[in-house]
Amino acid sequence: MKKRLIIAAVLSSMMVLTACSGKSDDGTITITNVSYDPTREFYEKYNKIFESYYEEKYGTKVDVIQSHGGSGSQARSVVEGCNADVVTLALEHDVDLIQRTGLIDEGWIDEFPQDSSPYTSTIVFLVRKGNPKDINDWDDLIKDGVDVITPDPKSSGGACWNFLAALSYAKENYDDEKSQKSFMKKLYENVSVMDSGARGSTTTFVENGQGDVLIAWENEALATLDSYPGKYEVIDPSVSILAQPSVAIVDDNAKSNKTEEVSKEYLDHLYSDDAQRLIGESGYRPANETVLNEFSDKFDLNIRLWSINDYGGWDEAYKTYFDDGAMFDEIYSN
Repeated sequence: MKKRLIIAAVLSSMMVLTACSGKSDDGTITITNVSYDPTREFYEKYNKIFESYYEEKYGTKVDVIQSHGGSGSQARSVVEGCNADVVTLALEHDVDLIQRTGLIDEGWIDEFPQDSSPYTSTIVFLVRKGNPKDINDWDDLIKDGVDVITPDPKSSGGACWNFLAALSYAKENYDDEKSQKSFMKKLYENVSVMDSGARGSTTTFVENGQGDVLIAWENEALATLDSYPGKYEVIDPSVSILAQPSVAIVDDNAKSNKTEEVSKEYLDHLYSDDAQRLIGESGYRPANETVLNEFSDKFDLNIRLWSINDYGGWDEAYKTYFDDGAMFDEIYSN
């Protein structure tokens, strides 16, 4: 099957947002949150909660602008001038990319609890109702005739998590690196459409009807079940990875926009009980263990989850698997 590489230019998420943040003549404070693909529905709800909370507490109106796209692309847009006050991205590595330019202060990961990760997720499979290709675990994705949809790790943070989740299975089931790499190559040979972001891949699978299985964020898969009742099923693999999205203040921009206090409060409030419950309701795993356990019927808490620390952290993982010439480039060719 011929692969098609789709690098979609999502203008709404890649546009450079300039001169949006700050305080207007009527006293309203505007901040901009640059986020990754599948969070848009969550932040639409959270922003309303935060705006009401902040006005009630301080008597000042806040307007939150949100921007979404592939996490890597979003990080690069901030580096290139997008006037973000905060970022809520899929990978610690993407925040570090911004930090290395000086826009975010060093030590950002310690500014908020849980390594500045107010919610987590994992990687699952979304299949069509009845599971016609009988997909139950990662080894089913390398079978002949199975059409896999997953985004591009070069632009999508979720795609990097997808890759590492599959590799975690390979490492548990194959003893040597050659066999692990062969498994990964077979999997990506079955990928027919590789969009630039997780939401684009969901659109390809759900709305365009392409593919037999979508490798997806757990929250994105659960949202699809809610939006299309009776049409899809979520399959939890035996092994996956603890996906930890990261949040940070873009310090230079927030200082320039005079939004430092609001930006910090915006990210702090993600850890409040109300926000943590909204996180669970939105299909993300709350960082608060007590709140997470309230959603034990929604999430499979027994999946064996590897972590990025098993790969030496994001700097090491990115160098080994996603940099130019690294493993992904070795196994994937058009």
